Amino acid sequence: MERRVIYDFVHVIRGDATLQQSLIRDRRCGDLYVLAASQTRDKTALTEDGVSRVLNELRQSFDYIVCDSPAGIESGAFHAMYYADRAIVCTNPEVSSVRDSDKMLGILNSKSHRAVNGLEPIEALLLITRYQPELVSKDAMLSVDDINEMLGIPCIGVIPESKDVIASANVGQPVILAGDDSAAAQAYKDFVRRFLGEEVPFKFLTPEPKSLLSRIFGR
Repeated sequence: MERRVIYDFVHVIRGDATLQQSLIRDRRCGDLYVLAASQTRDKTALTEDGVSRVLNELRQSFDYIVCDSPAGIESGAFHAMYYADRAIVCTNPEVSSVRDSDKMLGILNSKSHRAVNGLEPIEALLLITRYQPELVSKDAMLSVDDINEMLGIPCIGVIPESKDVIASANVGQPVILAGDDSAAAQAYKDFVRRFLGEEVPFKFLTPEPKSLLSRIFGR
């Protein structure tokens, strides 16, 4: 979809383009549209008032608006979360990543629009990515329980480490379309179902049983 970007979020905020001109429809999913972030301007070009105006206009046409936050804690991430009603906090099972997620939770609870105006708090949900049960079983990686204890928010999804994620990114295709043979695709689908309110058991939390040959040769 990158090749189809002409106008972006900042163009809409500044009035250089309309929202309809800037929205890009996904050819695989007719109900999905993307409003690109600016790749040429600094994130300081975003303003709270401008973001609010665009979100209010989007609400007139869409049931869900997903604001993807850039990595790190800076102005782009702040504007992405400021007007949120629900937040999906993504973390890797690494201490540094979990600590950054904890800092973001602090910002959600103290500097969001809801927090500043004394409204009902943002509902924060946890999504763990790049999970490797084999390393967890050897105490070489944080477990789901470890991360839950550190962050204290409900876990809504656990995505296993998978080569399918890299392969899908390289061909410009969402990993969720990789097929039922992909553990990552299955995990993302389950995550979406839980987000929509379904009761779905968690998978890929324990190491896969080793084959007889692997046990014999110690692999």
